[in-house]
Amino acid sequence: MKVSCKVKIKNALGLHARPATMIAKILQGSRATVTFTYRKETINARSIMSILMLAVSRNAQILITVEGDDAETVMSNLVDVFESQFGEG
Repeated sequence: MKVSCKVKIKNALGLHARPATMIAKILQGSRATVTFTYRKETINARSIMSILMLAVSRNAQILITVEGDDAETVMSNLVDVFESQFGEG
């Protein structure tokens, strides 16, 4: 199964180290393939360094793509943390 969703970065500092670490922790328990696409660059969302190198700022939109057996659950968990501003709101 493959699902995609666009999310808006709402926290003031964009996707910095703390959100990148939270994303990596969410993905630890999953076998799904997860990618983020921003400005025509696609990265593996399991890599904290790759997330940081995207340099996504506040109010930017990224495309999340999740592929695997638990794709819907993983997507739901990711959207939840993006919506909650990674606990920084």
